[in-house]
Amino acid sequence: MEILTVEAPPFHILPPDSGPAPEPEQDFGLRFPRRARLLRRADFDAVYRKGRRHFSANLTLFWLPRAADPCAPAGARFGFTVGRVLGGAVARNRIRRRLREAVRLNRSLLRAPVDVVINPKKSALNAPFAELSREVADALRAVASGKSSKLPRPRA
Repeated sequence: MEILTVEAPPFHILPPDSGPAPEPEQDFGLRFPRRARLLRRADFDAVYRKGRRHFSANLTLFWLPRAADPCAPAGARFGFTVGRVLGGAVARNRIRRRLREAVRLNRSLLRAPVDVVINPKKSALNAPFAELSREVADALRAVASGKSSKLPRPRA
């Protein structure tokens, strides 16, 4: 019987006198990392309560500027809400995947520290991907320029 051994790649450890670790690269390229996503319910609620809105044919985009915090991730964070009214789990996940890809491709249009929640409409089910991507790009440009369709309505 033959035993195979595999050598692990060497670890790259900084020497103790090399100073602080380099800052991580903020340009995520074509990835959509965890720190570029809204994950907590409190973050979604804050965007809905205090944020502004941008409307388009296939989606509504809610956005809220974040205060500059050295501990918080730089750049925009994105979240998606797809309600049950849009269909079963398969249909909702398909819409979410398509919107996530559109955001991933157009994320470089928005570099400001802002939280964004995208809420698709029923028409997004059958919309071509090119149209969804164009609407996401237009909405991100509007957010970057500070324009939005309406201010949020006050909630009791």
